[in-house]
Amino acid sequence: MTENSRPLDLLNSAKGKTVLIELKNGRSITGKLIAFDVHINVTLENSEEKQNGDTLRKLGNVFIRGDTIILISPTV
Repeated sequence: MTENSRPLDLLNSAKGKTVLIELKNGRSITGKLIAFDVHINVTLENSEEKQNGDTLRKLGNVFIRGDTIILISPTV
């Protein structure tokens, strides 16, 4: 297998970088990915709730339970 070919490898390469997370409830959160586990529970730093690219509120440090996540993407 090549580097970054498995989902957890991709998440590991995104550690320390800003990611966009979309949740099942329709909310989007961006923040610096600090940690994750095999259940895709994630910890973000300097996070913000976003809607249509606009910041709704600043959340700071957050823990997001993996079963609420539908998408994790590095932001550009």
